[in-house]
Amino acid sequence: MEKLRRVLSGQDDEEQGLTAQVLDATSLSFNTRLKWFAICFVSGIFFSVLGTGLLWLPGGMKLFAVFYTFGNIAALASTCFLMGPLKQLKKMFETTRLLATVIMILCFVFTLCAALWWHKKGLAVLFCILQFMSMTWYSLSYIPYARDAVMKCCSSVLS
Repeated sequence: MEKLRRVLSGQDDEEQGLTAQVLDATSLSFNTRLKWFAICFVSGIFFSVLGTGLLWLPGGMKLFAVFYTFGNIAALASTCFLMGPLKQLKKMFETTRLLATVIMILCFVFTLCAALWWHKKGLAVLFCILQFMSMTWYSLSYIPYARDAVMKCCSSVLS
């Protein structure tokens, strides 16, 4: 009877199932979520910087594209630990972020295709630059009025 009460009240994580625990960010403690956020975010930055350093080695274009893209994906995935993967996906595909999200994902794919299959170094670098720009634009969407401020700054510089 006690076990039934724990299951119905949501206190029994063993009965919840691994998938449900992973998809629900609240099943982890705040400290655990914060630690894994930091680990993913720092490793994402590390892999991006490592990839940039590998660019200058002979034949380093493939390594650059893979590490830079993996670093950006890890940094993006780090926020899943703060809010949960399902909530993160819902926020990513809201109308205010939809275009930036789609461009960002396409740039991830095209960067890897350009470096690994098409063997076009220039395209790989171009898609990495577009990755950076789309990730920046996506990140700015979480800060109120940040996109407007950036657009005003850019328009005043160009005028």
